[in-house]
Amino acid sequence: MPHIIVSPCIGTKDQACTEVCPVECIYDAGDQFLIHPDECIDCGACVPACPVNAIFPEEDIPGGEESFIEKAKVHFGV
Repeated sequence: MPHIIVSPCIGTKDQACTEVCPVECIYDAGDQFLIHPDECIDCGACVPACPVNAIFPEEDIPGGEESFIEKAKVHFGV
């Protein structure tokens, strides 16, 4: 899973990330946006576009935010 959206997105859901994603792999998951792990091409365009700094490469997720990896997998059935 290349990029993960974590807790700062909850309740904010600014669509700047969806507008720059070249493969449209960012989806509304209710309380936040999530990146589809099989569709993401790991380009990183969404990272600087996020105004709340909620998007990270999986290997760089801040401590305490690891549950969002599983949240995305469960949401997309991966």
